[in-house]
Amino acid sequence: MRYIISGKNIEVTEGLKNAIYEKLDKLDKFFAQETECMVTLSVEKFRQKAEVTIPMKGNILRAEEESDDMYVSIDVVAELLERQIRKFKTKITNYNKGNETFTSDFLDQDYEDEEEIKIIRSKKFAIKPMDAEEACIQMELLGHNFYVFRNAETFEVNVVYKRKGNTYGLIEPEF
Repeated sequence: MRYIISGKNIEVTEGLKNAIYEKLDKLDKFFAQETECMVTLSVEKFRQKAEVTIPMKGNILRAEEESDDMYVSIDVVAELLERQIRKFKTKITNYNKGNETFTSDFLDQDYEDEEEIKIIRSKKFAIKPMDAEEACIQMELLGHNFYVFRNAETFEVNVVYKRKGNTYGLIEPEF
């Protein structure tokens, strides 16, 4: 894999780079050599956060971890990614979404799904047109973390969601 390492509010030292290479090299057995792995290390007050993103055709593998120690964050994020890869290998490859990204050795191995995805509840509801601010208010009134609505301006289905720090995000479809 090719690593793109960046830091926010932190200087990425050789020690940190070596820790990243050491921990994420375990993932090399899964991916082709030309696969890009974007690593972002950031520090905010006492939180040391490591984020790893591996884009592939049709999917993005992403994990992030916060702790008091950057090296611990790097360890945990590598374990999370390996678990994600093994868990979703069959689902990713069944839809031909990552075949050129993964090595043939990995694709040939059989891994049992740790968890099967089960939909236990389904809802239907009328979507009334509203603006994003009104959707945020409705989301707060319901006590949810996200809210699906029809945008009154574009008539597209949008989603507002709650972010860390009492901020909100808006997801708009792009065709």
